[in-house]
Amino acid sequence: MLLRRIFVQHISCTRRTQTSNLQNRFSACFGSKREVCDNDGSEAKQEFDSEDNWSYADVPRPGPKSHRKPYPTPMKVLIRRAKEEKKARKENPCRILEHAPENGLLVPDLISVAHQVYNARELLLHGLSKLVDGEAAIPIKKCRFCPEVHIGHRGHDIRSCEGPKCGSRSSKHVWIRGGIRDVIGFPYCYHLYDRVGKPRVVHKEKYAVKRLPAVVELCIQAGLDLEAYPTKRRTKPVYSIDGRIVDFEAENDDDELAASNFETANEILRIPLSDGKIEEGTISELSARTLQSWLDMRSGAMKLMKKYSVITCGYCPEVQVGPKGHKVRMCKAAKHQFRDGLHAWQEARIDDLIRPNYVWHVRDLDGPPLANELKRYYGKAPAIVELCVQAGAPIPKQYESMMRLDVVPPERDEYDLVA
Repeated sequence: MLLRRIFVQHISCTRRTQTSNLQNRFSACFGSKREVCDNDGSEAKQEFDSEDNWSYADVPRPGPKSHRKPYPTPMKVLIRRAKEEKKARKENPCRILEHAPENGLLVPDLISVAHQVYNARELLLHGLSKLVDGEAAIPIKKCRFCPEVHIGHRGHDIRSCEGPKCGSRSSKHVWIRGGIRDVIGFPYCYHLYDRVGKPRVVHKEKYAVKRLPAVVELCIQAGLDLEAYPTKRRTKPVYSIDGRIVDFEAENDDDELAASNFETANEILRIPLSDGKIEEGTISELSARTLQSWLDMRSGAMKLMKKYSVITCGYCPEVQVGPKGHKVRMCKAAKHQFRDGLHAWQEARIDDLIRPNYVWHVRDLDGPPLANELKRYYGKAPAIVELCVQAGAPIPKQYESMMRLDVVPPERDEYDLVA
């Protein structure tokens, strides 16, 4: 037994030395080549990263209705910011706010962005009116009992209805004709005449204050001037005394400043919109312009949201543009009894300001309807993107993975054979 153990140990030691020698030889022979390959790989990786390639993106899944929306900014960061602001307020109780738009002034670089976002919204609505209600209109279907929308001649057969009495219908949708409001949604908010001096709307002013689309309100606060929604423009920054905003600017200059702003706004906001019929061969160009205006509106709104605060309720879709949320008791979502109908305000995302309204992607409008058994092979896209793509617009790169263009769905009689 002892000799056998010694023999086995000897064999294992010889094998280890042989493998180590082989590794040293390979490293000596191919080390230089490996370095060259690594350098080439790093250069190729840098070139790949430098290009405008979009990562994989899927449709965001909504959480339970009883749970609060996730915070865009982590809670620890919000707590640290609040402590820093409180410390700065104690060190200097009376101070001039230096940074815009907290001090009541406009950000000069974002005034043109606000006009571009407003113009893009007008062009988007004009293009949608032609694509939905024009001569070459693409049919839009919506469910009678739930917010589901479908782009196509026939509604899909996917059983995802959550409306009233959906159990008796086996969660099947009941399709009716849809419109522009079903394709894209603009949530409304209260208009603020003075976003710094009076940032809140109380419950008594529920019907006295005008409401308008939140995107338009964001553009107004960023420098857009509309006669129907007057707003106060300041030329001097405001003071912060013990956390309260104090304005020492005279009110006589407001009328002159507003008049000059209306003149410049009328010059910038002239949008050439043709009311003529769509000619043959131009429907694809119109859809491409409409889709590009939607992308420009979203990108411009994201730039504005980095400076101008937009908040939303953590439980319902209510949105308010401004430093603080309103105090109108109109929340009917989960746990509203504990808040006395008030909203649970938090930082908003771009999808809260401009709702994408995701729909199933249809590859062939004239083909059979989408089957419930093959729903995991189908992709989704925002309704405006699906509408413009069906009209002939090119597919944006950021939505290619979401639409699952690289997936080939099996036939109905083959789905049980696929793993």
